[in-house]
Formats: sequence, C-alpha cells, structure tokens
Amino acid sequence: MGRGSVGSPYIEVRLEHVSLKRARRRVLEDITWRVRPAERWVLFGPNGSGKTQLLKLAAGIVWPTPAPGTRRRYLWRGELSDSPYQVKDEIAYLGAERQDKYERYGWNMSAERIVGTGIFHTDIPLDTLTAAERRRVRAWLKRLGVAPLARRPFLSLSYGERRVILLARALISRPGLLLLDEVMNGLDPANRSRVGRWLARQRRRLPWVFATHRVEEVPPSASHALLLAGGRIVYAGPLRDAPLVRAAAGGASHARIRAGRTAGRMLVRLTDASVYLGERRVLGKLSLTVRAGELWLVHGRNGSGKTTLLRTLYGDHGVAAGGRIERAGIGAGVPLERFKRRVGLVAPHLQAGYPGDLGVSEVVQSGRHASVGLNARPSRADSNAARRALAKFGLSELAARPLRELSYGESRRVLFARAFVNAPELLLLDEPFAGLDAATRRALMTRVLEAHARGVTVVVSAQAVGEWRALITHEIELSGGRARRCGATRTSTTCRR
Repeated sequence: MGRGSVGSPYIEVRLEHVSLKRARRRVLEDITWRVRPAERWVLFGPNGSGKTQLLKLAAGIVWPTPAPGTRRRYLWRGELSDSPYQVKDEIAYLGAERQDKYERYGWNMSAERIVGTGIFHTDIPLDTLTAAERRRVRAWLKRLGVAPLARRPFLSLSYGERRVILLARALISRPGLLLLDEVMNGLDPANRSRVGRWLARQRRRLPWVFATHRVEEVPPSASHALLLAGGRIVYAGPLRDAPLVRAAAGGASHARIRAGRTAGRMLVRLTDASVYLGERRVLGKLSLTVRAGELWLVHGRNGSGKTTLLRTLYGDHGVAAGGRIERAGIGAGVPLERFKRRVGLVAPHLQAGYPGDLGVSEVVQSGRHASVGLNARPSRADSNAARRALAKFGLSELAARPLRELSYGESRRVLFARAFVNAPELLLLDEPFAGLDAATRRALMTRVLEAHARGVTVVVSAQAVGEWRALITHEIELSGGRARRCGATRTSTTCRR
C-alpha cells in the first residue's frame, strides 16, 4: 500500500499508463505518475501540454480513455480504490474554470459565504453558517491576509482577490490532496507572497501539486517536479534535478517594435469620473484622455480598480453623476455598440462568459458584433474575417473545436483572434498574458506591438509591468480606485488625480 499509513487522512494517487483523448485528439499519452503523502509537486509545461487535464484526471473530474493496462487508483485511510468516487470530496482542485463558473452563473454571494461552501463541498450556500463555522471562515481569511473582504460580494472583487478567496475555500475543506492549477495567475506581488508563504509553512503530510509554466513561480518548498510536453512526461523526479529553465522555452523576451505614428485625436476621455459597482465606489474622480497611437499601461494591486477602468472605457460600466465620459464618434442618439465594434477586448470576464460548447469560429465571429455568441447566422463577411483572424493567431486547425476542449492558453489566443477580427482602432487588454507560457506570450506581444506600430491604440492592465516599461507611452497606477501616478512617459501629461 505504499507509504500511506492506515487511517491517514492524506491521499495517494497512482496513475498507470493513463491516456486521454478529446474529439479523437490525444491530450495525454501513457502517463504513469504517483503522488504520495508529504510530496509537494510542481507540474510544469507550456500551454497545451496537458497540465490542466492531468490535474482533472487526478481529481476524478475527467475519466481516462479506456485501454489495456490503464489504471487510476487512490489510497485513502488505508483503503485502495480504483474509483475516485470515494475520495472526490477529499481532493481540493482550484483552477480558472472554477473561478469562471461564478462569473458565468452570476453567483454573487459574500466572500465569507463562498469560503463557507468549502466546508460542505458545495458550489453555493445551502444553509446559514453557524457561529463556529463563521469563526472558522474568518480564521482562514485572516491567515491568507484577506479578512477585510469577508462581507464583499464575490463578483465585486478583483480577479486576483477572487483567486485568494477560492484558495481559502479549498483549504477550509481540510483536503487530503490539494491541486493548484496556475493559481498565481492574476495575483499581485502581495498576494503571490501570501500564497507562497502558506505553501512554505506546510509541515503536515498534505500532498500538493502546483501547476505552472513560469520558473519564477516555482515554490521553494516543492520537493518534486513533473514536466509535460505534448501530453507526455519528459521528466518526473526530485525538483533539484528538473530541467525547468530549459523547459521554459527561452524566456519572455520579444522584438521591440516602435509605433509608426505619434499620438493623435481623442478616442476616450474621462473627466472627474467615479464608478460605483452596487453601492461601493471602485473608481474615484479619474480624469484622463486616451488618444490615437498611444500605448497605456494600467497597474496597481489587486482590487485597485484596473479591470473596472478598462470596462468603463469599453462601455460596460457607467460614470456617476458629476463626472463625464466621452468617446469619439459617439454622441446623443448613437448606440454604444458602434464604438464597441471598433474596440478589441481581451479580458478574463470575457473568457468566462462564453459557454464551453460554443465553437472557436463562432467565438471569433462574435467579435464582429461585440457580442458573446451569435444572435443570427454569420454572414459571408463574418466567416471570412474570422478565418483570417484564426490564421493570424495560428488557430485554423481549431476552428471547429468547442471551447471546452481547449487549454487555457489556446482559449486566450482565441480571445485575441476575436479582438483582432474587426481590425480595431483601440485594444483594451486586461491581464492579457496571465496564464500563458513564454512562447505564447512572446507571439502575442509581437502581434500587439505590430498593431500599435500601425497606429492602433493600446490600453493594457498588467501585474508584470517590467515587460511593458520600455514600450509604453503613458501609464496610470491605481490605488483604491484613484490615480497614484498618472501621465505620459515621454510627452506631456494627459491625466490628473
């Protein structure tokens, strides 16, 4: 029975010659892997290598393709089982899909109640928390440094704040195995540090698997590494011997492409703009002007208002009385959709909004109409434009595939194709490279800079400010919804506090 002791609450997973096919495409090939109590694994590989599907296999969420010699076994409390049903509730899996589910279904309970569902292994609260359960929830929120968020509606939180809340939900369940799929995506340095400290403090025998594609995210407390490439294991063993740097595919450098035009006419202007979500003010009296040909960087901690600012520029949020927003070509009686069709948008909430059964080509075609999905049969022009955009981003072979069969990185490339399908004059990019491997980041950065060189205006929010510093023309740093620093990097200031 291996090293799992009789009665141990921790889970040992054994995969033997496991493969996985999706729509006749092999995603994982002949995987043999064993995770024992007290082992702390880094699951490393580029986008599309099969990391998420391997975690889902281990969690019992998906089933391996039947084949001779294939076995998936779980050792828990001294009992060995070939089925995950006995242990599924004891395995905590946290990935982008779980977070996206709350956005998709509009589950907007308080953060405290979301964490409380981890006690009962349910998606939504089924009963009121007792005083003891509430104290337990608050203790975990305090341990992860997010206690002030307890009463906030979940969907009012930033992407990074939601991730930490869902980590608290996973941990409060007292899992026997913890599976973390690209958990650092969207986290600011403070929250990354909190997660890293929690992992480092673990002295119990709780086994965990931490999936990432970035060497700098590898927790120092990890003991083992599994490297995937093309759905196959290329290394499994002690972390100290793992060829992580070579597997990272050459870093995130890219060719510098300078803009071919100087800043021009006004595209969007905010004047003393405040934005409220519910009764909470998220942005306070911001004034800035985005002009044609500029490249803006929006940065700040999780919850500072970055996503709200981009969605306000796009038109998803209105400006409170006393402030004003102006958009080029949009006046009284002109529908906002006319502006949105000139804008390419890439954002986590958009990726979460598409149903998994929608085809890749349909997603890209919907960008022609600034919609999520299609309300009518696509025209020939829609189909041709989508075909060109898919080819531009190397997605032609995926055109007929449903979104649910794509990796996270492939789905993000589909969003880029959607954003470019109308040859936009403005790109709004909300953490566009979060969760992407170095090669994909490099390729997409090149596309963005090529567009900017042609005169396309770019506004990007990012935690990784270093990769943008030498390229931007303007920046705004947000803190608590206000501009801490705002202006041009090489020309005159066009925004104020």
